[in-house]
Amino acid sequence: MRFAAIETSTQWCSVALWSDGEIASIERRAGNRHSELVLPMLERLLAEKKISFQDLDSVAFGAGPGSFTGLRIACALAQGLALPRALPVLGVSTLEALAEESGARRVAACIDARMREVYYAALERQGAGWREVVPAQCVAPQDAPRPPGEGWVGCGSGFEVYGDLGFARTLAQVHPTAAAVAALAAPRFAAGEGVDAALAAPVYLRDKVALTKQEQEAR
Repeated sequence: MRFAAIETSTQWCSVALWSDGEIASIERRAGNRHSELVLPMLERLLAEKKISFQDLDSVAFGAGPGSFTGLRIACALAQGLALPRALPVLGVSTLEALAEESGARRVAACIDARMREVYYAALERQGAGWREVVPAQCVAPQDAPRPPGEGWVGCGSGFEVYGDLGFARTLAQVHPTAAAVAALAAPRFAAGEGVDAALAAPVYLRDKVALTKQEQEAR
């Protein structure tokens, strides 16, 4: 099985290739240049591995939550690669990818959502994937529910912006990557979970992209 993975939900832009159990990836800090960088990065990765787009069996992408623009870029590219050959597409939670990247087994995944909110979930390793202990939500950082039990590691940019939020250990620099998306997507593709490219869609968790002037003054 060979498939490409795309992750552009944060300031980082990354692509990965899963080829018969091996993962190769490229990433770089992109700022707001994801649309300019992501396809050339994927082309470079495939060229290095001597694999063409026609050799791919499917495409995975970081579905969100995260940057609205970044999520649309990843989804659109996945659809563009998959539609001509009717390849299955799979969206992977960026919070799960963040947990996967951390290397911990119990993760409070927290991504800065701007507007004084975070995208947050508490996830526990279960087999090759993750189980939600606290469901994914968009919430004010001080209102993020603390998961039960011990051994939780706080990961993600939310901790960089808003502090430790009461967690004894935090890894604020960890971010979702295409390699993590690929690792999570592989068993799901093997189980037949991919969908028609036309059905692929980002998961935003929040509809608003900015505060009104009145809301800004109230905060």
